[in-house]
Amino acid sequence: MECAQPTPGEGSSVLLIVDDYPENLLSMRALLQRQDWQVMTASSGVEALNLLLEHDIDLVLLDVQMPDMDGFEVARLMRGSQRTRLTPIIFLTANEQSQDAVIKGYASGAVDYLFKPFDPQILKPKVQALLEHQRNRRALQRLSQDLEAARAFNASVLDNAAEGILVVDENGCIRFANPSTCRLLNATAEQLQDMPFLDFLQKPHIPEWVDSDIHNAYRRGETWRLHDAVLRTAPGQQVSVALSCAPLPSEQKAMVVTLQDMSVVRHLHQQLEYQAVTDPLTGLLNRRGFYQTAENLLMRSERLESNWVLLYLDLDGFKRVNDSLGHDAGDRVLRWVSEQLKACLRPFDILARLGGDEFTALLDLEFPEQAAKIAEKLIERVAICQQIEGMDVALGASIGIATYPDCGANLDGLLRASDIAMYEAKRAGRQQYRFYDHEMNGRARSRLMLEESVRSAIENRDFNMVYQPQVNIVDGRIRGFEALLRWQHPSVGDVPPGLFLPLLEEARLISRLGSWIYHRSAAQRKVWERLFADDLVLGVSLSSTQFGMPNLVTELRQVLERHALKPRQLEVEVTEDALMRNPDETQKQLRLLRQLGVRVALDDFGSGPCSLTHLRDLELDTLKLDRHLIARLPGSPRDAALAASVIDLCTQLGLRVIAEGVETREQYQWLQTHGCEFVQGFLVARPLMAEDTNAFAKPFDWSAVLA
Repeated sequence: MECAQPTPGEGSSVLLIVDDYPENLLSMRALLQRQDWQVMTASSGVEALNLLLEHDIDLVLLDVQMPDMDGFEVARLMRGSQRTRLTPIIFLTANEQSQDAVIKGYASGAVDYLFKPFDPQILKPKVQALLEHQRNRRALQRLSQDLEAARAFNASVLDNAAEGILVVDENGCIRFANPSTCRLLNATAEQLQDMPFLDFLQKPHIPEWVDSDIHNAYRRGETWRLHDAVLRTAPGQQVSVALSCAPLPSEQKAMVVTLQDMSVVRHLHQQLEYQAVTDPLTGLLNRRGFYQTAENLLMRSERLESNWVLLYLDLDGFKRVNDSLGHDAGDRVLRWVSEQLKACLRPFDILARLGGDEFTALLDLEFPEQAAKIAEKLIERVAICQQIEGMDVALGASIGIATYPDCGANLDGLLRASDIAMYEAKRAGRQQYRFYDHEMNGRARSRLMLEESVRSAIENRDFNMVYQPQVNIVDGRIRGFEALLRWQHPSVGDVPPGLFLPLLEEARLISRLGSWIYHRSAAQRKVWERLFADDLVLGVSLSSTQFGMPNLVTELRQVLERHALKPRQLEVEVTEDALMRNPDETQKQLRLLRQLGVRVALDDFGSGPCSLTHLRDLELDTLKLDRHLIARLPGSPRDAALAASVIDLCTQLGLRVIAEGVETREQYQWLQTHGCEFVQGFLVARPLMAEDTNAFAKPFDWSAVLA
């Protein structure tokens, strides 16, 4: 059912209700119509998006379940548009939603999530609060824009004035100097601050400020001018200037002094400008120089129909060079990389170092697709092994590619898009390139929102520890517990570990939680001394970042000492991928852990590429068969053969084997038949709160499970 949309009155708030049931639209309009609220309705996602393009909507009440385009898709498209990215959204649904759907709703940009039927006494205050917030936000935005425009205008006038401008107080001391003055006097604004103006005035010679013609004119409220004055720069050079001193309003107690360069200062200005736009380490353009050059080219391209493509390159492995060999070696690597990039590109391509190990290249290509071949060439060239201080250094490069104007209407947008694409290349395994697309932008926004939630969770201590038992497959005696991290979100409840654990690792936030995890788990192990045997083992998983930290063993020693635990009561669990990232450092870390006396378990064995030689060569105590491998038992002959071989090999090598993710009797019986000693999984128990672990003080009753 179509109905005419009301015309919003000036100063009124505009609501948009989106629902595919006409009766819902009518009832909602009747409920929310107010003199100062204009209510619009849409019966589909497409109609809603059209209204959002035509009108300034202050709040959207959005039904989740709609044909053709559901509410999540509408919200995602809104958040991708500059016009509607900040418009508040309340999701409405008649169905009880799963936890994943609720998380998806908030990740799509919702500020609230209501289930039908809802109480009008709850809905209307929420709507009113959001509309008031939106009105305040728009007013603040307009005020900020006005203030910023005024500030930018004033700053622009001062910064871009060709003449030097000084503010000198009534005592003759400099209070302000614009960039032209700093260039003229070859000094920074900080150096000029509070300096006597007469220190720079060589002609005319004025012994005392209070007796000077300048000061006398200031006291009379007159402007004093001199066309052949000479200033002395900070390094001692002379500059001819035309001088003008005019009093400011009396309450300012100062005068404004303008300086017109009358010498050959233009050459000096050009030299300074060159330094300002050039990276001193590599000789490439710096960030400022790149912005100036690229913005001019992009502006001209609108008339010349050029095909500009931006490549954003970030080095893989450069931090390792800096940390292990020092910054001097890192500088040599950056100079070498810049030479490789220049050798791959044409002389007229715009190449710059933005800072650190980030480089950009702006290319004018016949077809944007040609950027892929250039990116491959750059990656191949940078990956050449070189020697630095007698050590072979191998780098890599991840490249993001964005085209103008498809990926960004200006340079900032283009850089943002290429940076997102570069991050996707790193996520895909590094030493790759990726072209930007709008779906990446949505993923980047969602990731940012989730990352911010995780940071808040760390600050608010929303994380908790649970414990999953490991029991003997024959007699049911408890061997130990694995400590597992859980996140209770204040709005959406339990967040799956598969959602937040990779983010903690990627954003390098896991290190901020590491100490808390160690101490919380160790304290619980101390509490268990009253209930369990002395040989009860506490397992703690280490991410690759945690395992690679140089102070790991020191921190674990402090944890053991603080909680009075024996080293063999703690077992650190490390994945094969983490062990293989740096084999030399891995061997060193494992030796230190062995010297400390803690147990070491190889976690998730069989989940990916694995090598049996690691079982022979690495100093390990325990091997944990991955739950994905166990899930295919006993139905998969290949997986069964692999698991049986690993169990047999570990028995001969003296390694304990724990099967993870055991959920069925068939899996249990197969593992028992083939000599697996311990199991962990839902068949025994789900991860438990600390207070629920007491039941395992007695042996687990296998007969009850198998009955």
